[in-house]
Formats: sequence, structure tokens, C-alpha cells
Amino acid sequence: MTLNYGLIGCGMMGREHIRNIALLEDVEISVVFEPDLEMRALAAQTLPQAVMVDSLETLLAHDPLDCLVIVSPNHCHMPQLIEIAAQRALPILCEKPLFTNPADLALAQSFAQSYPSQVWVAMEYRYMPPVAALIAQAQEITGGIKMLTIREHRFPFLPKVGDWNRFNINSGGTLVEKCCHFFDLMRFILGSDPVRIMASAGQEVNHLDETYNSQVPDIWDCGYVIVDFANGARAMLELSMFAEGSEYQEEIHAVGPKGKIACNVPGPTRFWPEHMAEPPVPHIILSPRSPMNPTRIDTPVPTALLAAGDHNGSTFYQHQRFQAAVLGGLSAEVGLQDGIWAVRMGQAAQKSALEKKVIEL
Repeated sequence: MTLNYGLIGCGMMGREHIRNIALLEDVEISVVFEPDLEMRALAAQTLPQAVMVDSLETLLAHDPLDCLVIVSPNHCHMPQLIEIAAQRALPILCEKPLFTNPADLALAQSFAQSYPSQVWVAMEYRYMPPVAALIAQAQEITGGIKMLTIREHRFPFLPKVGDWNRFNINSGGTLVEKCCHFFDLMRFILGSDPVRIMASAGQEVNHLDETYNSQVPDIWDCGYVIVDFANGARAMLELSMFAEGSEYQEEIHAVGPKGKIACNVPGPTRFWPEHMAEPPVPHIILSPRSPMNPTRIDTPVPTALLAAGDHNGSTFYQHQRFQAAVLGGLSAEVGLQDGIWAVRMGQAAQKSALEKKVIEL
């Protein structure tokens, strides 16, 4: 059967979803809600068969409609989820973060307990081939992870519709907006929940000379976060958003009594400079303690998937699994509680950095 999608939001990430959904079989984006006229026009060129509507209410009344993809600005996610629940509870793939305001935690928990269909939170970093390979082998190679380090050295925030991502009130703050991916990976890889968080972070380089409606952006661009987990493992995040000169954008290291496993993930192919050689190949490195024998295993991403988005093929693999879950009536692999925990961790890290103290969870 053909699975009919409703798409909410067609900005930069929305168009990546469009390109990746197009790579699936037996799917169609049937209806689109995008209030920005420029973004709507671009979407209409790509999706001539889709009906363009002026409200979420009208989208939800469309027929046929089997599932939804929410790709609106961060602060819109929770209000739109509540509206969907009140009108037509369909399976949803919702972009991260699930919510942005700390006061909405209770609302998010209530929604998670009452929504009758599946909601898949778009933590696609789990599905990057090198990250997936690390996750699959980490326990065996390390003998049980004791230390987990995630480093992201990347480019500054890109321009978004209405410049919403320049301000914490819209995005939820960098450690929520950007880093919820990494907090989700920590919980998933370690198989445990956090108990305390300590962070140092701030805005040091980026966007300081920009103004929007006389307001200077307050979004952070760097930081360190240390997390203690209930199972005794420790994790650390290192973020720099003024380090786009790096060969690899993400580096993950998991270490235990038997050894270490690491993965290296390059940034978006479209940003690799023409004067350089071919972009680096993503890979994992297995490093047993005894006998010492570091081994590199490449995890290349198909060219078509690299061309479809900026996330090393993970958006496609995520959609592939979401499609299978909807058709099979299965639970979301990345559920509402995963989304809630990722936001809670980001908000706790921001509070720790602001108040200069350890935050207990």
C-alpha cells in the first residue's frame, strides 16, 4: 500500500526530509503545511502532487493521510503535537527537540502517557553508519563502557526561516537544540539514565555582530558537559561551533576494561572545500588493550544518501525504519521518553552552566 504523509514545515530540514522520503518505495507526501511563502513555493516545485494548505487544522482534515512528519521550528513542536492529539491522532515523526520550555515538561509527560498512536522523535544520529557500527560493537569491544566521550567540532548555526534559531526562546538553547542528539546517544549507548550533570558553556565567537529586530543573538556556540549515569558510567560532551576546519565533525570514543572503540564522522559533503582532496571516509577504530592492535574499519555512506541530506545517510535510515514501524504497527525505536530525556539533559546542562553548579536529575 502507498503510505500518505502529511508534512508540517518545509525549511532547510524539511526539504531534507522530502528528499529522503522520495527515496522510499510506496510513499507519497500528499499534503503540506508551510506558512512561509518562499519555503512553500520551493516545496511546491518539488512536490507538484501535494496539496498545499494554510493551517495544521486543514492538513489534519486531508484524506488520504496515514502519518505526519513535523519539521517546524523548535518552539512549535509541543503546541502542534497537542493540536494533533485533539483532532486526529496519527503516527508522527517529530523533529527534535520535543519541547523547548522547561515549564512544559509536565505537558510533555502527560502527552506521552495519553497519545494513542506512536511518536518517533527524530534522533537520527543513532543511524549514521559509523555511529550504528560503534553502538553494535561497543559492549563487546570495551567489555562494558566506563567512559564515553562525544566531540562535535562544526560550523556555526545556519540561517533559518525568520532567524528563529538565533534565540534561546525559540530554539530551547544550544545544549537542547543541537546537543539533544548527543545526550540521546549517551543514554542509548550506555543503557542507563543520567543522575547528575555539570557544564561550562557560553557564546564566545559566533553571531555577536548580528542583530535581528534590534536584538543580538543569545545562542551559545561552545561548551563542555560531564554526565554521571546510574550504572556508574561517565560521559562527556565537547562542543565547538567555530571549528569547521576540522577533518571530522563528530568523534565518539567508548572505553572499558577490555579496550576502546571510536568512530569518526565527517560533516556535510556539500561543505567540503573544492581545493581539498576527496572528503574523508567515515569509519570506526577498534583498539583492544591486549594484544594492542588498532584496526580501522570504513563505514562508507551511499552517494545517493549523501546527496539527499547533511546527516551521513541517517535521515534516510530513520525514515526507512519509521515507514516499517507505521506499516507494521510497531512502537517507535526512538520514543517520547527518549525525546523527553534528551531535552531534560540539555536543559540541566544549560542550568548548570548558568548557575555554575552540579544539577541532580
